Amino acid sequence: MKILFLTHSFNCLTQRLFAELTQCGHELSVEFDISDAVTCEAVGLFQPDLIIAPFLKRAIPETIWRNHTCLIVHPGIIGDRGPSALDWAIMNNLPEWGVTVLQANAEMDAGDIWAAEVFPMRFTKKSSLYRHEVVEAATRAVLAAVIRFESGAYQPVPLDYSRADVRGRLHAPIRQSDRSIDWQHDNTHTILRKIHAADGFPGVLDELFGEACYLFDACREESLRGKPGTIVAKRNNAICRATIDGAIWLGHLKHKQEQDSEPAFKLAAATALQNHLADVPEIPDDPFAQSGAGTYREIWFEQKNDVGYLHFNFYNGAMDTAQCERLREVYLETTSRDVRVIVLMGGSDFWSNGIHLNHIEHTASPADESWRNINAMNDLVHAIITSDRQLTIAALQGNAGAGGVFLSLAADYIFARASVILNPHYKSMGNLYGSEYWTYLLPRRVNAIQANSLTQNRLPVSAQKAREIGLIDDCFALNPEEFKEKITSIAETLVADPGFFSLLKQKQQQRQYDEQKKPLQSYRDEELRRMQLNFYGFDPSYHVARYHFVHKILHGWTPRYLARHRRL
Repeated sequence: MKILFLTHSFNCLTQRLFAELTQCGHELSVEFDISDAVTCEAVGLFQPDLIIAPFLKRAIPETIWRNHTCLIVHPGIIGDRGPSALDWAIMNNLPEWGVTVLQANAEMDAGDIWAAEVFPMRFTKKSSLYRHEVVEAATRAVLAAVIRFESGAYQPVPLDYSRADVRGRLHAPIRQSDRSIDWQHDNTHTILRKIHAADGFPGVLDELFGEACYLFDACREESLRGKPGTIVAKRNNAICRATIDGAIWLGHLKHKQEQDSEPAFKLAAATALQNHLADVPEIPDDPFAQSGAGTYREIWFEQKNDVGYLHFNFYNGAMDTAQCERLREVYLETTSRDVRVIVLMGGSDFWSNGIHLNHIEHTASPADESWRNINAMNDLVHAIITSDRQLTIAALQGNAGAGGVFLSLAADYIFARASVILNPHYKSMGNLYGSEYWTYLLPRRVNAIQANSLTQNRLPVSAQKAREIGLIDDCFALNPEEFKEKITSIAETLVADPGFFSLLKQKQQQRQYDEQKKPLQSYRDEELRRMQLNFYGFDPSYHVARYHFVHKILHGWTPRYLARHRRL
């Protein structure tokens, strides 16, 4: 079928559905919801059999839904209507939530139901729930709805509030007053719940050092204490704020934009408050400590038998210069330990998305910081490629993009959850050329035609597709805990393999052969010459694209690589 995606942006759910439905053989095109006129034009050009709206913030024009079947993906249980659906579910401590695929009509979220799925809630950030439970449930529901539509025989079910199993209701938009934190009365759990329910967007509006700012990226602190509401510690780029019964870490903040001021964007908390933290003690974290639960940790190492597991859980997968440098130091320390296999675990929500565009944008010279950041990233990748005492595994629990994909290719083996989406390209960031030794790493995995397609088409790649073309070794349709168990089994099997030292010797010989054929430094130099033009040259495309990305400026048009109907 010809399926048109009508969406606010090409977010993680839209990408997952795009990859899944393309894999099913459907012809897809995407149009960003810019205006009614643009939407109507897209429908006229593409003439779709079906329209799917994975992520919309306003109603579909009546002229379209009256003449075409339009399926809306709503992140709520059957009967739930209104915005902030997932926010309210978290705020209300609901044990279960869901996704409903319904048909667009004259009343928002009240159309006939084509499919629905439910899932148990986790006490975690809204952004994490969305990337995992919501995306998984929505994918199942949309695939079921598409099959039902394609059959021509299925009759969608009208929404009927008189039915006992219809538990959802119309709710009002959530307000900042609903999210407000009272640091003198709210306990730690309540504060975490409020910040979790606003994570990603819009954050919880609060005040720090007399400045209005939005709070994001919170986690519990088990040991530190202080006067409720005060900042009692900092660690790397996070700050620790005391509560009435403990403390929480805040990883990220965004200042509230004042009238006529430069638009604000999300930054690491200590960076956003750097002028106020001189007297706040830095509490270092030992990444090799045996117990780190109940505190803020970005990087930590675990050893089980002869396997070392290196976790790096960076918010939104972005890695700034200092984070790259710290991760490289920990990795090199890991290689000196008595382990045969090192498993690079990444984070639970993202493997990595490469350089940190927000922190680059914040600096006095974004070009200089871009250069520092990409070189720090390259140093990390180089350390992994050249380590010859262990075999390495990249275990992708979450999505990876741009330099993060090529970071994973530095490992000897790559495994991913089947739900993972990869974006192995840089071009959409203002024709950025990219580095991380990708011109060496990618051809080791795929042929020239596939490499060109991956880097130039700028489309998401499912883990299944990545396995088919050899970009990764395998993927597994497992939940997060089962995936970790599978990775442990693979790593321990590799350690116990009688041919382990033969595999290690083969790795060493291959690296020597590759180095003689063309030194790694040559790949790096060639890539960085192109990157230097991106950062310092006359073409400002990268700087413009980064500014738009950081400030969440909506597209004025849909890129042609997504809007296939506009290529003619």
